Amino acid sequence: MHGSRKLPDLVESIYDAGLDPSRWNDVVAGIRDFVGGQACGLFSKDSISKFGVTHYYCGADPHYIQLYSETHSKFDPLTILPPHGQIVSIPDLVKFDEYRRGRFYQEWMRPQGCSDAANVVLEKSNASCPVMMTVLSGRRMVDPAMRHRLSLIVPHASRALLINRAIDSKLSLATALADVLDHLASGIFLLDASCRVVHSNAAGHALLEADDVVRVVADQLLTSSAEANQTLRETFATRSDIALLAERGHAIPLLSPKGERYVAHILPLSSVLRNGSERVVDAVGALLLRKVSLGGQSYGELIARTFDLTPAELRVFLSIVEVGGVPETAAALGIAETTVKTHLHRVFAKTGVSRQADLVKLAAGFSNPLIH
Repeated sequence: MHGSRKLPDLVESIYDAGLDPSRWNDVVAGIRDFVGGQACGLFSKDSISKFGVTHYYCGADPHYIQLYSETHSKFDPLTILPPHGQIVSIPDLVKFDEYRRGRFYQEWMRPQGCSDAANVVLEKSNASCPVMMTVLSGRRMVDPAMRHRLSLIVPHASRALLINRAIDSKLSLATALADVLDHLASGIFLLDASCRVVHSNAAGHALLEADDVVRVVADQLLTSSAEANQTLRETFATRSDIALLAERGHAIPLLSPKGERYVAHILPLSSVLRNGSERVVDAVGALLLRKVSLGGQSYGELIARTFDLTPAELRVFLSIVEVGGVPETAAALGIAETTVKTHLHRVFAKTGVSRQADLVKLAAGFSNPLIH
């Protein structure tokens, strides 16, 4: 049933389970056979509540697995856990005669035809609830040969569980970040050095589907501005240029063919992502793109309070952003161009900018990225 000749295959299967947790049920069966026990399982036990949960097991009746979680985990001999990686049998933990008179043996071990068990802490990233392995030995006691065979497995099983935890952590973080990005109104595009789209959030997908201010041509992200496209190609070709542009807070104003105004910002990235073909793609930077929209009266009031703008100055500010230049604003507001210029010069002085394009960028900075 057991023997060293099976060890290489078993170790390989353990690391396979490190990458694919669904393989652990087969692995614990292999460990049971290699060590020479009746049953084997991976379980966690809270050090305070003593509540235990079995994650993977073989050779045991599911009824007793449920009993362990509901009741008997509080009565097993593992009241004080051994050091990480140290294999202990029941006589190492408690007086054996007392144990045989207790509930755990009488109600849980004995009905399964077991007397002893080898236990070891495999993973304790969560110190209050470590992951352990147990091998039930059946009617016979855990002997030195069983301990030795189990000791050959322990380091590999510990590493595999750490791999599981690391992958779970990364996936959880990636899922959380993707969820956050999808709730942003700004289109976010992760681009490689050739401006190919590695990933985009929900708003980014919507912008691409609209085929207006941005689109994908020959696998490259292109904007409605030839000048902006040249800037993106030159910037994303070199990581240091991305970081430099981001540090300067540089924004790229864009005007769609439909006359709608957008503003784009560039951020550097160091993450490596996988695309759908599983080919590793290096996403060197992110392009954040959002429509210039002031979102109603309360938004205008916020700008007015921030820069101490009068009602007339605020109207000119908003019109410059939403409508266009001085002639367009004069026509939209029904006032003379000289009046628009007077208010505009005061707006420039109060906001600290000197160009109409900078007002667009400034307004975009006040917009709420969570508003769809």
